[in-house]
Amino acid sequence: MSGQILVAAYDGVYELKFVGDVRLTVSSAIDGFVAHMFNDEGFKSVLIDLSEVEAIDSTSLGLLAKLSIEAKRRFDYAPTLVSTQPDITRILLTMGFDDVFHIIDTPLQESAQLTELPRVANTREEELRNRVIDAHRALVSMNARNHDTFKDLVAALEAEADEARAPQQAASL
Repeated sequence: MSGQILVAAYDGVYELKFVGDVRLTVSSAIDGFVAHMFNDEGFKSVLIDLSEVEAIDSTSLGLLAKLSIEAKRRFDYAPTLVSTQPDITRILLTMGFDDVFHIIDTPLQESAQLTELPRVANTREEELRNRVIDAHRALVSMNARNHDTFKDLVAALEAEADEARAPQQAASL
């Protein structure tokens, strides 16, 4: 099953539901939604439902970490994360998500009227690369274990980004 992200908002309460195989291509639309959510003067809370996730990549996990870090910074608030799949929950706990989210394992009884978050079409390679780097930096910042796990990947991605920018910078001289 390909992945999708469903969203809803009602009176300052936001819900994001990740479904299926959630990868960078699906999660790239989330940045705009999260920016809108945090700029809502009536923002009260956010709930992320992973109960129907089959697989989730580290970039998507990093985007969730960024969301939680920003909620803490702006509102001194830890979002709630619903995870009913033992394999997904194990990944979350191993990566320290229980330090930045309230994780519950009980499925939601009722859900808001969800609509699919539109996918971003024609995203430039540089934008995608920067999104991946930012997401992994968020994971690195969460704890020492994630730092050790992802620091080499972040360094490699940053070096690749620098190499990609070098010809552009040379051409503008």
